[in-house]
Amino acid sequence: MSDQLGSPGFTPTGTIASPHDRRRVVFATVIGTTVEWYDFFIYATAVGLVFGQLFFAPLGANSALIAFATVGVSFLFRPLGAFLAGHFGDKLGRKVVLMWTLILMGAATALIGVLPTYEAIGITAPILLVLLRILQGISAGGEWGGAVLMAVEHAPRTKRGIFGASPQIGVPLGLLLASGVMAIMTAIAPGEQFLIWGWRVPFLLSVVLILVGYYVRRRVEESPVFAELAERKEEARMPIVQLFKKHALLVIIAALVFAGNNAVGYMTTGGYIQGYATNPEGALAMERGPVLWAVAGSAVTWLLSTLLAGWVCDRIGRRNTYIAGWVMQLVGVFTLFPLVNTGEVGLLFAGLAILTIGLGFTYGPQAALYTELFPASIRFSGVSISYAIGAIAGGAFAPTIATAIVQATGSTQAVTWYLAGMTVLGLIATLLLRDRSGIPLGPDHEVEQSKSPIYGLSRA
Repeated sequence: MSDQLGSPGFTPTGTIASPHDRRRVVFATVIGTTVEWYDFFIYATAVGLVFGQLFFAPLGANSALIAFATVGVSFLFRPLGAFLAGHFGDKLGRKVVLMWTLILMGAATALIGVLPTYEAIGITAPILLVLLRILQGISAGGEWGGAVLMAVEHAPRTKRGIFGASPQIGVPLGLLLASGVMAIMTAIAPGEQFLIWGWRVPFLLSVVLILVGYYVRRRVEESPVFAELAERKEEARMPIVQLFKKHALLVIIAALVFAGNNAVGYMTTGGYIQGYATNPEGALAMERGPVLWAVAGSAVTWLLSTLLAGWVCDRIGRRNTYIAGWVMQLVGVFTLFPLVNTGEVGLLFAGLAILTIGLGFTYGPQAALYTELFPASIRFSGVSISYAIGAIAGGAFAPTIATAIVQATGSTQAVTWYLAGMTVLGLIATLLLRDRSGIPLGPDHEVEQSKSPIYGLSRA
């Protein structure tokens, strides 16, 4: 029975899963991750546009640097979310973790929308803002692993890449939604009105989005792999301990794969480009609205390339797709700032669009790649913790580093080399891994799954 797990049409009970059930899983993972990442990115967008002025300006000349640092602070708490989600996800199931991460993220985001500014309550304002951002980080650390496992573990063996790309597109969709809503609010509440109340509306909208996401996720069946583990009572007792005892090096290499993508992606999702381009005291001083629409447009190209990469990796393998993606990402890195620095919205969009093609090809296959790297009983812990560590090593402080580099050198050239270095690091990590496309995912195959996918290590 479990030999069929992951093959077209079969669930752990041996019945044939209907296309309707699978479409429901895909829809639920897309909606849920979109809502989660909308909440996460709306903060990063606001950092580049208003938080430096409203919460950190009285702290001195480095207020912009401090504001961007709060984007990275949340990443330091992603491992906590990943550890908690991995532990409970491997013991209680993928679904319950996804419900709670959604609620936590939505509550933190909505509270930011009603938070008084520095002018109203002084130093308490940025402290509360950072605490709420930490809660967002804990939620994000637990969200991704559950979403991708729900998608990939429900997928037919030959379609894991495209199924796994469904939660992945929640990132560009979240960015599109966050940038679009912010752009609309700059039109509804222009100038000072945006600083007074307009920026709050996107945060408060999170309440509605969370209700929608909760309703959709609640109707999805548990992952078939976990259902079989639970049926056999084979859930790992201490999954995190087992993970680091047997697969510590694999966690690090998998994390570096994501770090190479994440550092570059956070030029937009971390709010850096938005803040750099619209800074009234900067070299470009572009208008908020057009820049936000350009970022929203690039989220569409990112979405399409992510989906395409999921489809491609089902045909040529995860590793080959990644290698092509790193090359495309490197091209995007070297064209980004020359186009952005023209100060023309059309060319800024072109720079972001070129960049996001490579980002999509180094992000679309990640769900399938990670799922196939780890044994079933500790899989949630493996994918979640690898993702969280990669986020810290990659995107956590990428906007802060870029801001500091530009302040120190007066140029974006060194930022380009920093992003190129992270891209090459991701490529090297990818080359260290064997392709395990199509490996059986069920608990009957833990022996095969436990063999090291790292080149140069024993596979016994």
